[in-house]
Formats: sequence, structure tokens, C-alpha cells
Amino acid sequence: MRSQALRVWQREALELYARSRPRDFLAVATPGAGKTTFALTLAAGLLSDGAVDRLVVVAPTEHLKTQWAHAASGAGIRLEPNLTGQLSSEFDGYVVTYAGLAANPTGHRVRIESRRTLVVLDEVHHAGDSLTWGESVREACEPATRRLLLTGTPFRSDSSQIPFVTYEPMPDGSLESRADYVYGYGPALRDGVVRPVLFMAYSGTMQWRTRAGDEMSARLGEPLTKDATAQALRTALDPAGSWVPTVLSAANSRLQEVRRGVPDAGGLVIAGNQELARQYAALLASVTGQEPTLVLSDDAGSSARIAEFAAGTSPWMVAVRMVSEGVDVPRLSVGVYATTASTPLYFAQAVGRFVRARRKGETASIFVPSVPAVLALAGDLEAERDHVIGMKVEDEADLLARAERTESTPDALEEYRALGSEASFDRVVYEGGEYGGYAGVDDDELDFLGIPGLLEPDQVADLLRASRTKRPKVKDQAATTDALFEKRAELRRELHALVTAWHHRTGEPHGVTHHRLRRECGGPPAAQATSAQLTERIDLLRQWALRASS
Repeated sequence: MRSQALRVWQREALELYARSRPRDFLAVATPGAGKTTFALTLAAGLLSDGAVDRLVVVAPTEHLKTQWAHAASGAGIRLEPNLTGQLSSEFDGYVVTYAGLAANPTGHRVRIESRRTLVVLDEVHHAGDSLTWGESVREACEPATRRLLLTGTPFRSDSSQIPFVTYEPMPDGSLESRADYVYGYGPALRDGVVRPVLFMAYSGTMQWRTRAGDEMSARLGEPLTKDATAQALRTALDPAGSWVPTVLSAANSRLQEVRRGVPDAGGLVIAGNQELARQYAALLASVTGQEPTLVLSDDAGSSARIAEFAAGTSPWMVAVRMVSEGVDVPRLSVGVYATTASTPLYFAQAVGRFVRARRKGETASIFVPSVPAVLALAGDLEAERDHVIGMKVEDEADLLARAERTESTPDALEEYRALGSEASFDRVVYEGGEYGGYAGVDDDELDFLGIPGLLEPDQVADLLRASRTKRPKVKDQAATTDALFEKRAELRRELHALVTAWHHRTGEPHGVTHHRLRRECGGPPAAQATSAQLTERIDLLRQWALRASS
């Protein structure tokens, strides 16, 4: 890993480190940016100049232990990924998982303090997964000569400080983490280090039966109660309905188009649990005529299957959580986000599997359900977040675990039963902009989008160029008068979306709905209405939707 091969951000971070030579250094870099290369280059320099004698890497999963050892070998560093007992003198260090470290923190502490050691904590947010893991990391790694902390995803919000991370007090009394170097998705996208991501959102009508025996029908993404939204999403993800097969077919069509120019391009379906993963794999086999690679975390050969898929040319892989973080499959170009998980941490990890750029001009397409929580995360992909503590927020891992339990427990199934679903293309989300469907575009733009979920390369280029011209520009301090116009435009788009959703739900023509809203709320047509009048109509329409759902 010669310095001239490094990316600009890697050189900047290395130069920053060299100037201060800190004991603890936190580097936040978007997935696919090259955190491993940065860490190993830094480690090779410290080993070479005698600042440290040993390297210990702590990784989230067993699969990543081997991946780190292979990458280190390319940098001239010999790491043992399967340490048992004493470390052989032919190795420069070893790799251990957070779980392995927690199993024997004292033993690892003895190894670390016996030599001048650089500890690399990969995806360091895992040290906050549980109190035990955090305490183990602190106990084992406290005597390290140097510590390099890496993460590529937003920190979770909880009450536990992550070991060796610097926190600063905020005016509201909370504490916020401070990174030494940050390289987010936005800068990486501008530098061509990662691919732009197109989110292909799919809506459709869902039918399900509640515990009380009521049969419900709603359009995915329309204004609903929290419980109804969750049930509509679960109905969409039910493999017995039509939503999943339709989206898988559209995603496969997109992948086949990509493979015309990139023959080894691959696709990944992220499922919510193992049973759904098996059923999605069966559906993909019927769509494509080829069995996909199925990765289940409790199977002994999971890591080998991921490695085989990464090195091969087969089109599809289906997995649950095992490939949500840290797994390097650069050829992934198309994804299907078929899970109810909707936390920023998990979503960023999942999207990170698709953003690694191999050649100029590549894009990634991820098919998602058109629900507010997921679309908000897709539109907020470039946001940079710090770890904030001091507020009572549930741990994301606990939320996800409980959601998975809810999907599989008999009691939950008795309360809810999916009856049927259909899928329809809704919109494209790119860099916070929305195009198609309910996004307020005209018919010419909808025709331009072409086959739902399928964009030709030249159409992608046009869409990306259009998105850059349509996205709101950053305002300078003098442009305060534009805020009112922007707010009105946003309110009109929201009202348009709600009226369209109401039309799909009731069959009532758009004009009739607008007339009813004006009659009850007063005021001129939407084009001349004030922000307050538009807000009042939006609130009233949401009330109608809630009453219709009850």
C-alpha cells in the first residue's frame, strides 16, 4: 500500500495523525471509502519506525477477522485471525472479534500490555452494543500504546459512552462525540470514491386482517397510524403477496441491464429474518431461473459463501443481517431492502454494501418500500451524525431484535394476518430529491422514467444531472426571503401527495377533494393559498385518512 496509491482523504488523515501522534484517534469515513487501507497504512508506518511492536485488530464478525488478515498481508503485516493460546513469533499481531474480546478481556489485556501495541477498533460503535462489551474493550485495550478507532456509520444514541471516544458537553447538558477526522458520504460522492445511490421506492395497495377481525386496506406510504403503517409494511414484505415478487422482478431487470456493461455486477436482498430469507430466495429462483446464494448467520459455511459470491459472477445473494456491515463485495450494484428495520445505523450499514466504486460512472440502485421512515433515511443519506448521550433512547440493536421477535412469535401472528398486496412504482430518491410518482413532477418526467424500476444508463445520467439542478441550493445569509417560497412549495407538494393518496384510497377525483378542503377550511385554490391555509388543509386530510383507517 504505497502512499502514492492512497486517496486524498487517506493522505489527509495520515498527515493529521503524524502531526499530533495522539494515543487515541477516531476516524469516521463512509462505507466503501477505504478505512481498512488507511488503518493498515498507519499501522505499517508505526511498526516500521518502532513506535509500536504489535498490532491487534478488534472486528465485529468472524468473517471480518479473515478479511482483515488478508488485507494486512497485502500491506506486509502478518496477522493471526484464529488465535488460540500464545501468539507465534512469526506474526505481527492478531485479529479478534468484540465477542471474543469480551469472553476473555484479562487474557487480551496481558497480551496487549506485554508489548507496545497499536489496537485498531473496527466499527467502534459496537463497543456500545452492551455494557459488557464496552467494559471489556476498556479493560483489555486500556494499556495499549496507541488506539485507532474506526467507524463508517452514524453512532447510536444511548446512555453508554463508547470507550476511548472523546465527548464534549453541549448546551442542553448532553454529551456529543468528537471525531478527529470525518469523511462523509457527500464528500466521498463528490470525489468519486463511492457510487451515487438511486433509491427506487415502491408503493401499492395492502390488505390485512386485524386481531379484531377487521379487514384493512391501505396504500403503502399514505398517512396512517403507527400500527397501521407497520402492518402495511409487513403485508408488503409477506412473500405470499404480489409486492415482493413484483419488486424482485423489477430489481432483477435492473440488474440484468447493469450486467450488460458490468458482467459481474451482483444484487443483494436484505431480509428481516431467516425464514423470510429462505422464501425470498425461492422467489428469486423462480424469477431468474437460477438459485441465489443464501447466507444465514447461524450456518457454519456463511463466511465461505459470502467470499465465494464476492469472487464469483453469480447474480444474486439473499441474507439477513450478516452482510449489513463490514463485508466487502464491491460488485454489488442492485439491492432490495426487504426488512422492517428503519434505524439510521442499520440503514447506513446496509446501504454501505452498495456504494463502493470500481469504475467511473457506476451507480447503485436500491429498491425500498415507500414508507416515510425508510424514505426519510434515503433522503438523509449524507447527514453526518455524532454519538449523543444524556437522553433516554432505546438501543438500536434491542429495537431490531424486538422487531424480529415480533415478526416470528405466534402471539403476534394471531393479532395480524396479511391478506394480499400489490406493488406499483412510486418514486426515485436521489441526494434528498424525489422524482416520479407523488413527487409533484409532470407527465413528461414520468414518461422519462420509463419502465418502473428500470433506467437505461443515459437516463440515469440525465436523472442525476436533473437532480443537481432541482435540489434546493444552499442559501447565503442574505437570501432569507426565499425561505417562505420554499416552505410554500414544500407544503404544496405534501398536499398534492396526500390528495393523490386519498384518490387511490377512495376513488374520489383530485378536484373534488381539493374543493371539499377549500369548503371546510376556506381560502383560495392551492396555488394562491398561504402557508397557514395549506397546513390547515394538510392537517384536515390527515384526519380524514386516520378516521377512514379506524
